[in-house]
Amino acid sequence: MTFARFSAAIAALCLCLCMSVEAAAQPVVKAPAGTVRGVEADGQRVFKGIAYALPPVGERRWKPPQPVPVWDGVRDATQFSPACQQPGYPPGSIYAETYAAMSEDCLSLNVWAPAKAKNAPVFVWIHGGNLIRGSSSQPMFDGTALAKRGIVVVSINYRLGVFGYFAHRELSAESPEGTSGNYGLMDQIAALNWVKQNIAAFGGDVANVTIAGESAGGLAILHLLAAPRAHGLFTKAIVQSASLMNLPDLKQARFGLPSAETLGDYYANAFGAKTLADLRAIDGPTLTALATKARFASTAIVDGTLLPRQLVEIFERGEQARVPLMTGFTSGEIRTMASILPGLPDAGQVDAAKYEATIRANYGELADRFLTLYSPGDIRESILAAARDGFFAWTSQRLVREQTRLGQPAYLYYFDHGYPAADDHGMHAFHASEVPYMFGTIDRVTAQWPAIPDTDAERTLSDAMVDYWASFARTGVPIARNQPSWPAHGDKQAYMLFAGGPQVTHDLLPAQYALHDQVICRRRAAGNIPWNWNMGLIAPPLPPAQENCK
Repeated sequence: MTFARFSAAIAALCLCLCMSVEAAAQPVVKAPAGTVRGVEADGQRVFKGIAYALPPVGERRWKPPQPVPVWDGVRDATQFSPACQQPGYPPGSIYAETYAAMSEDCLSLNVWAPAKAKNAPVFVWIHGGNLIRGSSSQPMFDGTALAKRGIVVVSINYRLGVFGYFAHRELSAESPEGTSGNYGLMDQIAALNWVKQNIAAFGGDVANVTIAGESAGGLAILHLLAAPRAHGLFTKAIVQSASLMNLPDLKQARFGLPSAETLGDYYANAFGAKTLADLRAIDGPTLTALATKARFASTAIVDGTLLPRQLVEIFERGEQARVPLMTGFTSGEIRTMASILPGLPDAGQVDAAKYEATIRANYGELADRFLTLYSPGDIRESILAAARDGFFAWTSQRLVREQTRLGQPAYLYYFDHGYPAADDHGMHAFHASEVPYMFGTIDRVTAQWPAIPDTDAERTLSDAMVDYWASFARTGVPIARNQPSWPAHGDKQAYMLFAGGPQVTHDLLPAQYALHDQVICRRRAAGNIPWNWNMGLIAPPLPPAQENCK
């Protein structure tokens, strides 16, 4: 063989090898919805930006999501889709993300799967952001670490803010069910239906689907647990830092909130729109700006159909999905969200005498209990702790109690882990600080996030939490290698404390739970008082004691 022929043969062989590597690096999956091409690396396959519903634009704005017709050919799934239309983050927010693009055409999902996955457990993540901001493309939500544990991970986008939770009389009138407002929740259910129909093609087990989310994502999980139409689409649920807050009713004023349709009239007027056609004619960025200026409150709605009644009532009646549950919260929940807590004083703004007098006026015969738990010794810390306990801690503990009562295993955690960059800024175990640990993404936090040190201790904690979350998704029982067994809450009121390393303990904040449970019960009985952030100095006068509030 001549040198020229030898060189040509080598070149051809290299080309063949390169083509083989390229083909291996771009796996193609033929799913019922259509064929997609993703990327493969380190034994994991990733498919990004797969549309699960048609773009909700034009006449489809504020309508239930419509399925995408089966497409011909191979669609590229190597890039995230645009984030859903949303306002920017407040200046200085540690949660701030920068997105390459935003659009109303955003109803997509992403899949991380082991390359050889077959009948693998499925973990569906719903991002937080107050139902106003956020995206499935955030680096912190990368599913690689969970996929390496044999889990197929799905993350979804859903309509946010005024696009996802706007109710209006004209919208209700055009709906066959006479309802409006819960479009973001409808999107989440549509995404779960897509998973049911398609995830087997990616190696997932449709009979073993766990839904999970944090903050507003955790609230979304509560909505799905409560929504009859979502039942049967998942087999386990993880609720991180959420609240069984009261929601507006579609048609009538209740619990101190106007009806959602009344609010819709107010917002439409603020937007300068006289008709539904006017509203749909406003372009996305302009509508976002108008909604922000009008302080649009993004919340799910008790519409009698998708959400039949208040969340806490659904759980009390045992009408929620009967599935194993994991839930918990962080010790410093409110430290990075003080701006949304009305009445939080600066140091020295409220003295001990005024604090005590206000608490006694607001809490009546329960004031002594409140002051014992939240003393005037450090008023700011007391207010932060009371808000955490009345909003997040009460919810998590109520959830494990109600799910246990249904005969389902329920697991409770308390994240009290700190590290220097956070603790030095008074942000110990802040809201969402557990998320990068349970995703295994402690090196992919936002630019403003207090940097997590790259140490053996931090990696060990993260590995343990990824193990626990993956194990729960796999079997409904959280287990981690070389770590304590995590018992169900059950009669012993067990919970897992994450502080340094995982530690099993019992009876989390019992006096705090009992106090807030009593207060919320009385407010619910009164029927005209919300039970959201109105605690401590901004609490309304305590309603009278009720026979059923003990």
